[in-house]
Amino acid sequence: MVAAIRAAGIDRPWEHQARAAEHALRGKSVVVATGTASGKSLAYLAPVLSVLLEGAQAPNGRGATTLYLAPTKALASDQRRAVSELAAPLGSAVRPAVYDGDTPVEEREWVRRYANHVLTNPDMLHRGILPAHSRWSSFLRALRYVVVDECHTYRGVFGSHVAQVMRRLRRVCARHGSEPVFLLASATAAEPGEAATRLTGLPVTEITQDASPRGEVVFALWEPPLTQMHGERGAPVRRTATAEAADLLTDLAVQGVRTVAFVRSRRGAELISVIARERLSEVDRALAGRVAAYRGGYLPEERRALERSLHSGELLGLAATTALELGIDVSGLDAVILAGYPGTRASLWQQAGRAGRAGQGALAVLVARDDPLDTYLVHHPDAIFRRPVESTVLDPDNPYVLTPHLCAAAAEAPLTEADFELFGPSVPELMPLLERRGLLRRRGTGWYWTRRERAADLTDIRGQGGRPVQVVEDGTGRLLGTVDAAAAHTTVHDGAVHLHQGRTYVVRRLDLEDSVALVEEASPPWTTMARDTTSVSVLETDTEIPWGEARLCFGSVEVTNQVVSYLRRRLVTGEVLGESKLDLPPRTLRTRAVWWTVTEDQLGAARIGPEVLPGALHAAEHASIGMLPLFATCDRWDIGGVSVPLHPDTLLPTVFVYDGHPGGAGFAERAFHTARDWLTATRRAIAACECDSGCPSCIQSPKCGNGNDPLHKRGAVRLLTELLRQAPPEPSPRRSTDPPAPAP
Repeated sequence: MVAAIRAAGIDRPWEHQARAAEHALRGKSVVVATGTASGKSLAYLAPVLSVLLEGAQAPNGRGATTLYLAPTKALASDQRRAVSELAAPLGSAVRPAVYDGDTPVEEREWVRRYANHVLTNPDMLHRGILPAHSRWSSFLRALRYVVVDECHTYRGVFGSHVAQVMRRLRRVCARHGSEPVFLLASATAAEPGEAATRLTGLPVTEITQDASPRGEVVFALWEPPLTQMHGERGAPVRRTATAEAADLLTDLAVQGVRTVAFVRSRRGAELISVIARERLSEVDRALAGRVAAYRGGYLPEERRALERSLHSGELLGLAATTALELGIDVSGLDAVILAGYPGTRASLWQQAGRAGRAGQGALAVLVARDDPLDTYLVHHPDAIFRRPVESTVLDPDNPYVLTPHLCAAAAEAPLTEADFELFGPSVPELMPLLERRGLLRRRGTGWYWTRRERAADLTDIRGQGGRPVQVVEDGTGRLLGTVDAAAAHTTVHDGAVHLHQGRTYVVRRLDLEDSVALVEEASPPWTTMARDTTSVSVLETDTEIPWGEARLCFGSVEVTNQVVSYLRRRLVTGEVLGESKLDLPPRTLRTRAVWWTVTEDQLGAARIGPEVLPGALHAAEHASIGMLPLFATCDRWDIGGVSVPLHPDTLLPTVFVYDGHPGGAGFAERAFHTARDWLTATRRAIAACECDSGCPSCIQSPKCGNGNDPLHKRGAVRLLTELLRQAPPEPSPRRSTDPPAPAP
C-alpha cells in the first residue's frame, strides 16, 4: 500500500487517502466522501497507478486496465492532465487517454488497443463502449478498477440511468472474465455508502472523515436591493442576481482577484460575462479580455481553449454553469460567486470549495435570486450552515429507466433469468411487457434484441428527450452550438434571445422537425422568458394519508404542458416590456406527484371564500415548489406544479407538485415523506416576507404560465395554517409496490 501511495506522489498521505487505498488494494469497493480539495483524486489514483505499474510488464504489453468515469467532459480532460503529470516519471507504463464524443475518430482505435487508463463519461459508456464491448474485449478482460468521480451528481433520473449503466458494465465485464473494484469519490454527502451501493449494486465501504488541511473561507450571504421598478401585479422588483454577480465579478477582477461566478443557466453565464466585460472595458480594455463565459453547448475546441486559459491564469474571471463545478482543479482561485442557490447544499459547498484550493484563504458569496428559497436562506442562515447535506435520491427500479436498459443489455448479450437479480426485483414483471411490445424476443432460455436500430438509442440517460437542437447562424450556416431537446421550446423558440460567447442572437425560426434553430445576430435591450400552461390528471393513487379532513396523496399522474408565449424583460432590471404569443405543440409526461386536498369546511375555518381560493391555492403551490429543494435533492426546474379550485379527479380544491421527468425522479416521493416540515417551511417563508401582497421572494414564480395571476398571499398563509393544523407525524419512507407501466 505504501508503495502504491508513493507511486501517486503522496509521501505523507492523509488518513482518508491511506484508508481508501488500503480498501481498494484488498479488492473492496469504497467511496471517499470528503470535502472539496481534500485529495480524493489522489486517494483513488494510488491503487490505480499501482495496478498499472504491476501490469506494465505483462506478456501482452497491456497488463491491467482502469476506467475513469466523470459526469462532464471538462472533468475527464482535467483528470487526464493530472494523471499524465503524476505518471510522467513512470515512462510509458501508464497510458491515459480520453474517450468521449470529442475524441477524433482516428484516435479511437488507438485508445481501444493501447490505453490502459481510459477516461470517459457515463454517456459514452452507455452509447459507445458497452454496445461495442467485443471491440473492447482486451481492455475489459483486464479491467481492475472503475473510478466513479463526483458520484453525488448521479441523482434523480440521470443517477437512476447511470445506476443501470453500472449494472450493464458489471455484466459485460463478467462475460469477459473480470470483476472490477469500484472506487467512488463524492463531495460530503448524507449516507454516501448507501448511495454508492444503490448506484453500483455492490456493497461499498464509506470513508467520510476528512483529514486534509483547510484554509479559511469567508462566506457572505448577499441579498440584492429593491429597485424603483414594479413587476407583475405591481410587485416590487429586486435587482437581479445576474446583475449583482456581474458587478461583484467586475470589482474582484479590477482588484486582480481570480474569480469564478457560478450561474444556474447558460443564458445567465453569458449575461454576466457580457455585463462584466462591458464594465471592465470602461476601466481597462485589457481587463475586459480576461473575463469569459463557460457553459455546455459550446463546441469542443471552444471548451478546451477556455479550460487552458483558466489553468494558465490568463483568465481572471469566468462566468460558468455547473460544467465547471465538478472537480476542475484551478490552483490560485481566490473567490467564488454563486448567482443563486444551486439547488442543494452539496452543490453549494462543492462550488464554494473551488476557491482556496491551494490552502489559502478564500471568499464565497451567495447572491440570492428573487425567489422564495433564496430569500428564505439569506434570512435563515442556519438552514445552510447548520444542516447536513442532502441524501442522494435515485431509483434504478423506475420502469421508465429500467426497460430501455434491459433492451440495451439484451443487445449486448442475450438476457437470461440469471441476470434478473443484477437489474432489480421488477425485471420479471417487465420482461413479458417488453415481449408484447416486440422489443425483445424469447428464444430458449434467453431474451434477444431483434430490431435493426441500436437498443442504446432508446434512451438519453440525461433525460433530455430526443436529439439536441442545433443552433445555426442564418445566412452563414455556421453551427454555434446545441440546446437540449427538452429545453428547446423554452429557450430557442421563435423570437428568443440567445447568447453565445458574449454575442447576442435572436431566434428567427425554430424547426422542430429538423431540430434546428436559425438565429441572426442582434442587440435587443431585453432578454426573453417563455410562459407555458399545464394540466394534470390522476392515473393512480398509491398512498393516501388523512390530515384531519384534508388528504395528502402520492401516485402517478399525466401532465400536459404547452409553451404559449414569451415575455420580453429589460436587461439588468428585469422589467416586463411585453408578451408575444407562440404556436408550439403540447407535450405530455407520465410521472409521479404529491398532492393535497382541502374540504369546504376547512376553507370556511380558514376564512377563504370563492373569490380568494384560486389565488390562495396558486400562491401556496408556487411557494411550495420554491421551497422543495431544501428537502429533496432537486432544483425548482426539476419539478412542476398545478393548483385547481375544483379538480375533476379529486372533486376538491387540490395542489399538485410533480417530478418533471418521465416515470418520476424521487423528488415528489421525498416531498410526500417530508410534507409536514416542507409545507411548514413554505408557510413561514410566505408569512415572513415583507411585501404586502406577494412578490418573487415569496409567491411569484418566474415560470408561471398564468402571469402570476391570481395570487393571494394572506389567503395562502391561512390555507396552509389550516392544512397543517391536523398534520400527523411524517410517514415512514417506503417503496411503491405498483410502479407505472413503462413506455420505452
